[in-house]
Amino acid sequence: MLNRRHIRIKVMQSVYAFKGSESDALNKDQKFLMQSLDKAYNLYLLMLSLLVELQKKSEDHLSKSMKKHLATEEDKNPNRKFVNNEVLQFLLHNEALQDALETNKVKHWDLDDEYVDIIYKDILASELYADYMKTKVSDFKEDKFFVIDIYREIIAPNDKLFDYLEDHNMTWVDDFPLVNTTILKMLRKLKPTANPKVVIPDLYKDEDDEMFAVDLFKKTILNQTTFRKIVEDRTKNWDSDRIADIDYVLLIMAICEIIKFPSIPIKVTINEYLEIAKEYSTPKSSIFINGILDKYVKELQEKNELNKTGRGLM
Repeated sequence: MLNRRHIRIKVMQSVYAFKGSESDALNKDQKFLMQSLDKAYNLYLLMLSLLVELQKKSEDHLSKSMKKHLATEEDKNPNRKFVNNEVLQFLLHNEALQDALETNKVKHWDLDDEYVDIIYKDILASELYADYMKTKVSDFKEDKFFVIDIYREIIAPNDKLFDYLEDHNMTWVDDFPLVNTTILKMLRKLKPTANPKVVIPDLYKDEDDEMFAVDLFKKTILNQTTFRKIVEDRTKNWDSDRIADIDYVLLIMAICEIIKFPSIPIKVTINEYLEIAKEYSTPKSSIFINGILDKYVKELQEKNELNKTGRGLM
């Protein structure tokens, strides 16, 4: 689920928050980093379980309508197309999902059901819902497209939901776009005969990615004095107060990758940190960072000190 850029962002936040020195034990800070990465997985489960709760909300609404004292014919014989949506049913009865929710103790909607209600009412008021409910029957394909549409158009952009997630866990703000992309990608690939475990992705693509997070954090912190000196030597004409703190962090992380990670191509490293700078730092930061890194790489090449192995890594 996590890609390398998101891992770099999490490491950036941990390095930025680090207040110790190179000689300090990193166990506590490393634990915080790994917990931050794990919480992205919890957010994925939480958002997926929201779809289940919406189905339950609809079922409950229809049940109460049928029991009304002055129930109309429509109340007594409601359109159950939303309730019976095959994708929502697949999630509702998915044991792999239920086990993951239980294991990770993701039960937020039990206490914060009002947010489920907000989303449910927005769905009922939407043209997407009106068009979908014009008929009483559908197939898996139509059901899937409907769930994708309401997730993309109603759930993901909901400001109240976003505020709730931000208040509950600040790191989820950065995880939200990744989680939404992962869920939509999963839904698009979903088939009626899919293995239930298809909805539960691995947090890391492989062990290398998990180790990359730990190694990048440790090597950046343990060599930060050296890396900062490299930056300072190449910014002597700059007032240090003019260099954003986040730019320093991105530069020393990029230099760490260039020096300490021989299998990562130079272009990949530079491009990744330029993109992160565009999102997290000042408008001119990416130009500044690119200039420093480009100059430093050329110096290493001239001295034949660029330690990169494999083809196409320059």
